[in-house]
Amino acid sequence: MFRDITLGQYYPVESAVHQLDPRTKLFGTMVFIASLFIADNIWGYAIATLALAAVIKMTKVPFRFMVRGLKAIMILLIISVSFNLFLTDGQVIARLWIFKITVEGVRLAVFMGVRLVYLVVGSSVMTLTTTPNQLTDGLEKGLGFLNRFKVPVHEVAMMMSIALRFIPILVEETDKIMKAQTARGADFETGGLIQKAKALVPLLVPLFISAFRRATELAMAMEARCYRGGEGRTKMKPLQYRQADHDAYMVLTLYFVVMIAARVYL
Repeated sequence: MFRDITLGQYYPVESAVHQLDPRTKLFGTMVFIASLFIADNIWGYAIATLALAAVIKMTKVPFRFMVRGLKAIMILLIISVSFNLFLTDGQVIARLWIFKITVEGVRLAVFMGVRLVYLVVGSSVMTLTTTPNQLTDGLEKGLGFLNRFKVPVHEVAMMMSIALRFIPILVEETDKIMKAQTARGADFETGGLIQKAKALVPLLVPLFISAFRRATELAMAMEARCYRGGEGRTKMKPLQYRQADHDAYMVLTLYFVVMIAARVYL
C-alpha cells in the first residue's frame, strides 16, 4: 500500500504539461480544486471529468500510475461515502436496521466520493509533472507579493518542497523496513485492528529514527553550503512565461466561468 502513494513523485516524460511554468500549474490546480467545490450537479462534475481527462491525456503519464495513489485514501473514501449515504435526511428509499438510505444521501455520497477522487488525482497531476525545485520556485515567485506583509515566502516554499520530496523517500524507507521486519517474522496482515496497530510499533520506531537522521543530514548539508534564506538569492533558471502559459491561463479562466455557469443555470 505504501508504494502506491504517488503524491510528491515526479514522472519524467516530455509533454505539454511538463513544459508549462510551475506557476501556471499551481494556478490550474487551485482553479480545479475550487471548481470541485463549486460544482453541485451532474453537469458540473461532467465538465470537471472531461477537463481532468484531457489534462491527464496531455501529461503522457500512464493512467494506471496516476490512479494508483487512490489506494492510499480508500479507507477515508469509504468512511466519507458511508457517512453521507446513511446519515443524510431526506426521501427514504431503503432502510438497513437503524440506518436509512435517502435520495439526497445517495446524491451527496456520489458527489463526495467523486470530489475526493478528483482532488487526489488533480493534485497528483501537478506533482507528477513538476520537479520539487520547480515547485519551490513557482511557489516563491507566485506568492512573492506576501513579502510586503513580512511573510517568509521563500522559507515556506522551501519547507513545502522538502515535505513533498520526503514523501516518496519515506515511502520507500517504509517498504524496506516492512520487508526487513517480515523477514524476521513480523505479521502486518492478520489479526484485528488492535493487533495490526500493535504490529506497526516495530515499523514506526525505525521509521522515525530514519526520518530524524535524514532531517539532520539535510540541515547539516544546508549549513555547509552557507544557506541563509532567500534574501539576496538569485536563480540559475529564472521563471519566464511563454505563449503556452498565456493560453493555459485563458483556458483555465474559461473553464472556471463554465463551471460557475453550470452551477447557476443548470
